[in-house]
Amino acid sequence: WSTSFQGMASEPFDARIGEVLMAPVVETDIEIKPDGLLYLPEIKYRRILNRAFGPGGWGLVPRGAHSVSGRTLSREYALVCLGRFISQARGEQDFFDESGLATATEGCKSNALVRCCKDLGVASELWDPAFVSRFKAEHCAEEWVTHAVKGNKKRMWRRRDRQWEYPWAKK
Repeated sequence: WSTSFQGMASEPFDARIGEVLMAPVVETDIEIKPDGLLYLPEIKYRRILNRAFGPGGWGLVPRGAHSVSGRTLSREYALVCLGRFISQARGEQDFFDESGLATATEGCKSNALVRCCKDLGVASELWDPAFVSRFKAEHCAEEWVTHAVKGNKKRMWRRRDRQWEYPWAKK
């Protein structure tokens, strides 16, 4: 699988699989980063794939070696489902010192998984500007917060059903 595209676009998956993959995203699963980017935690993608294809019915295959550029680790992965090539994406993850490489390796793989799942329609709402605008207006807030130790102020986003966590606080 390091170079194969076997089974790519050979036929659609059955209707049940398509319904699982393209089901509307569960809005309580959506998270927001402090910069306002909406995302679904990586574990949610894994659970959707497990429901669609069954545990062991899908996998990520490395498509080359890891590469390091500065403090960013990256690697190409292919998503294979039921023995068919589905998508390929480069995952990336920042790291701060070599002791964090193992964690960065996992983060890199997770990032590639999320990117590959776009081609299956999983959580596609998160790339739809109209959905993003509506969700943020209904469920999120952008506020000025203060860092408890440094004292600097910054505008950041949060879900309205969540509180600020240390070291950030609204004052």
